[in-house]
Amino acid sequence: MAKILTVDDSSVIRNIISSILKSGGFKVDTAINGIDGLEKIYTNDYDVVISDINMPKMDGLTMIKTLRENADYKDLKIIVLSTEEEDEDKERGIAAGANIYLIKPVKPKDLITNVKMLLG
Repeated sequence: MAKILTVDDSSVIRNIISSILKSGGFKVDTAINGIDGLEKIYTNDYDVVISDINMPKMDGLTMIKTLRENADYKDLKIIVLSTEEEDEDKERGIAAGANIYLIKPVKPKDLITNVKMLLG
């Protein structure tokens, strides 16, 4: 069973995403910001990380860049899930190292499809 970390400062969003992913058969952990996310990633093995961009303490793009600078995480699958929907936002997410950039609200089927695609 694939293990996924979802990083979002909104408890409502974390709960919704967790429920969607669990219904798809995935094991899910959550983090409340980029710092919390990094701590969990450094101490657990995740197959996919799903992260918001706008969060206190450390935003998602900084967290992703930090991961990509570490050779141990260069191949970690990362999805950005954000309300930021401008082309430049998407470009920044991909440039930071995200594999996929999705816009909130995401359809449950689309989220599960994208996670399964990354897991290949």
